Amino acid sequence: MTGTATKPPVPTALLLRYEAMGSPLTCEPVPLGLLNQGWRLTTTRGRFFLKQYLAPDTAAPRTIVRQHRATQALARLGVPAAAPLPDARGRTVTVSGGYGYALFPWIDGRHREGTDLSEAQSGRLGTLLGTVHTALARVQPPPYAVRHPSAHPSRTYDRIARLLALVRRHRPYDALDAAFDALAEHRLLERRALLRQYAHHRPPDAVGAVNGWVHGDFHPLNLLYRGDEPAAIVDWDRLGVRPRAEEAVRAAAIFFVHPVDGRLALPKVRAYARAYRRAAAASPAEMAAAVHRVWWERLNDFWMLDWRYERLDRRSDPLFPAASALAVWWTREYGAVLDAFTE
Repeated sequence: MTGTATKPPVPTALLLRYEAMGSPLTCEPVPLGLLNQGWRLTTTRGRFFLKQYLAPDTAAPRTIVRQHRATQALARLGVPAAAPLPDARGRTVTVSGGYGYALFPWIDGRHREGTDLSEAQSGRLGTLLGTVHTALARVQPPPYAVRHPSAHPSRTYDRIARLLALVRRHRPYDALDAAFDALAEHRLLERRALLRQYAHHRPPDAVGAVNGWVHGDFHPLNLLYRGDEPAAIVDWDRLGVRPRAEEAVRAAAIFFVHPVDGRLALPKVRAYARAYRRAAAASPAEMAAAVHRVWWERLNDFWMLDWRYERLDRRSDPLFPAASALAVWWTREYGAVLDAFTE
């Protein structure tokens, strides 16, 4: 390939299996994404996105094919799901060097946080996710029975103790690093106190009728906007059977969280949730149960600190201040949050 971009991650001959692609010219890495890798390819026939599947739990070719079939079916229904291109043999997954690859049309667009959305646009976002869930119910097999256990406080206490030890042993290399360590220790101690106070509010495990097919990772980096309207939903790696209303609540807690103090923009949440309930035919009781379970999940979750202190991977560090503050704010404003999702 030519230009100032990187060397292609797979042989050019492999890319040429795609008849519609033309001859590759440049290959530029796409920096966003925590689990997989991607490149923007410029060819003699246009631009494309090449995805390399790396996450162990989603990188099996059979799993990728299932995702691709679902997105192709959704696209036929008019859902803006980014669907892969088939090669000359009709396959959408190519294995090279032990990794799976897929080629997609390049979609121009930008990511938009909830802070950038009006209440009306927030409502359209809720309609979109509700439409995704109802469309998945049409194109996927019936959801199978899966039990989704609630975190147990005793195990969370052990996890907090382990993380506190790692934080206290860490030697920061500058003032910003030291400030993060201080925040991490503060939040871990704070969360332990909250769990001791609210342990009796642990929700039951989720089973049965609440399960449905969901995107699995619906957040701003997986949604591209063109102007004011969504152009494509990308990264269907976590497609699976889970409580569908929990995906709606979890997505809102990412889209509409204030980046500094962790509070939710409740008027936007209300518009979003009302639209989602209409589009997905979700009852207030289903939404209330989801609010409770996702709140409890946030109280018990420390994946960003796991990445930083156990995996020595700091890519999620910028997300931690708002996410850790949200759990505390949500606990204090539980009634208002519940009303926003159910009224």
